[in-house]
Amino acid sequence: MADKDTIAAISTPYGTGAIAVVRMSGQSSFDIAAKIFRGAGSFQGIPDHKAACGTIVEPETGEIIDEVVLLKMGAPNTFTAEDIVEIDCHGGLVVQGRILALLLKMGARPAEAGEFTKRAFLNGRIDLAQAEAVIDLINSKTELGSKTAVKQLEGKLSRILNEVRSKLIELLARIEVTVDYPEHDLEAATGETVSFEIKGINALLDKLLKQFERGRILREGINVVIAGRPNVGKSSLLNYLTGKDKALVTDIPGTTRDIIDEYISIKGMPVRIVDTAGIRETADVIEKLGVEKTMTEMEDADLIILMLEAEVKPNADEIKLISDLSGRRHIIVINKIDNAADIGEAGLSTRSLIPEGRTVVETSLTQDKGIDMLENKIAELFMAGNLENDPDVLLTNIRHKMLAEKARASLEHAMEAYNEGMPLDIMTMDIRDAAQFIGEITGESVSEAVINEIFTRFCVGK
Repeated sequence: MADKDTIAAISTPYGTGAIAVVRMSGQSSFDIAAKIFRGAGSFQGIPDHKAACGTIVEPETGEIIDEVVLLKMGAPNTFTAEDIVEIDCHGGLVVQGRILALLLKMGARPAEAGEFTKRAFLNGRIDLAQAEAVIDLINSKTELGSKTAVKQLEGKLSRILNEVRSKLIELLARIEVTVDYPEHDLEAATGETVSFEIKGINALLDKLLKQFERGRILREGINVVIAGRPNVGKSSLLNYLTGKDKALVTDIPGTTRDIIDEYISIKGMPVRIVDTAGIRETADVIEKLGVEKTMTEMEDADLIILMLEAEVKPNADEIKLISDLSGRRHIIVINKIDNAADIGEAGLSTRSLIPEGRTVVETSLTQDKGIDMLENKIAELFMAGNLENDPDVLLTNIRHKMLAEKARASLEHAMEAYNEGMPLDIMTMDIRDAAQFIGEITGESVSEAVINEIFTRFCVGK
């Protein structure tokens, strides 16, 4: 069970808005609310899981702090499985701050980061994988990312993992009975039956792990860096993709000197699109720093879009970049095809310098040409097939992936022991390890240190 004390926090983002939510959870929540809330009737008379209009009053002075809507929710049918009171007040910083201060004065304590969700986990309301889905849902940047987080929050991943863990525990029990009580008239666990069960479990883990890249992209997105020489159209492409004038566009080379980025959605994928300083030799100290930042961003990029100009023959820097991108995910964009009929030898030279097999897209940002093709190529590089048809269960969390890999490796060690003719009880060590790793994903077998580390990633109030 979670701590017995009562916690309170502002659950809406910091700042001024129309409405703010102040949340309180714990065994004293109702007692505290009864002392400060004044409505048409008593607080005790508010039905469970119903809202009431009224005011928040300072008990000692009778001063009205704000007119609010209060929601009363009794345990155990709440998010934390404890008594919860939520106060919807006006969104001024002073108002919400005074209400929180009053709750703390009346006996609540400030909630730690993620403590509401942590209590939901500790009280058995959700498991650890579902708790991590809460932060994924809050941080999701696209509709598909949000849907994936909701599926995990609903417990779809947990149900599969719990089934795997149950099978492993059942397998352990059968082996131990066979080894310790061979005289009992029970279904004996043989090396062949254990091997068959392990192969089935590993096939399921393999299927989950193969979907991780799709899940990771939906959860975290991809970093796409637009690179090229000055004035090739990098800033225009960023502005076009984001639908905003994020980057300054001029005919003067070198106007982009720092990294400009924005999150967008491309075919359902969250994408951090980055405009960089034009790559060229320069004596300008600030521009030179911008070029250095460009090279750093390119090193960390999931995808590089190298922009060339249709009517200008690639220079030495561009030719080197084309060569260096071999083995990296990249798309070469030949921009400014507005006057394609007049390209002549320069355009032909540009094409001839691009090795076969590279992904090339021709664009004209002024004539709205090629952008759909570019977005399709980006999606193809990272997502084969239709994202809308993704399976119900995706691994999206690197912690889950690492533990699933450890579980699979342990079962592979068990199979190696079987293939080498080892006794059944030797296999149990690896099977037990696999069950432990799966349990760490859902929280069935996880240390307090890991739990605390996970919940520190949450914001206060969630």
